[in-house]
Amino acid sequence: MIRVWDPLVRVFHWSLVAAFAVAWLSAEEVQPLHEWAGYVVAALIAVRVVWGVVGSRYARFSQFVCGPGKVVDYLRAMLGGHEPRYIGHNPAGAAMILAILITLSGTAFTGWLMEEDAERQAVISALPQIVAPAYADEERSGERGERGENGEGPDGPLKEVHEVFANLMLLLVGLHVGGVVLASMRHRENLARAMITGEKRAPEPGDIS
Repeated sequence: MIRVWDPLVRVFHWSLVAAFAVAWLSAEEVQPLHEWAGYVVAALIAVRVVWGVVGSRYARFSQFVCGPGKVVDYLRAMLGGHEPRYIGHNPAGAAMILAILITLSGTAFTGWLMEEDAERQAVISALPQIVAPAYADEERSGERGERGENGEGPDGPLKEVHEVFANLMLLLVGLHVGGVVLASMRHRENLARAMITGEKRAPEPGDIS
């Protein structure tokens, strides 16, 4: 066995799982908890981005991020049942990580825009002049900023975008879990446990480290 995932990567992974679960379950039910879970998600993403640049070997984006051609080749090999084993993230897993980080960033950002009126206005004023007036006109028209009959969060396009991001994240979670299960079976290695212990089986002939 060798150490692959450092403590920060492991804590980030499971903390993000917990924060997203809390945010999803508390949506429309316990708004303060939902908002704080969103802030935790945003903070975790910021830490992971920094660690992806300065962190340990297998945590760095430069180690696992690859082009779309390599991802497609890996998926083809996977469909054929002969994909290589990667000690770090495989190309499909790397693409999933980027998709999750981008989707969660969009979810957190749109949620923040809906909830923080004063700070939101500061962001809007900093937008390019083509975007800011349209955004302000839309808000004045009542398409944004309206409240439902029960005084719940703002309606309109921004809320719809926020929900699209959240639903897309659920889809990505399902694909991610399916990919982990498939890779664990194919390579006879419990990847979920590896993300807890940080250890994986040492490289064998044909493995990519």
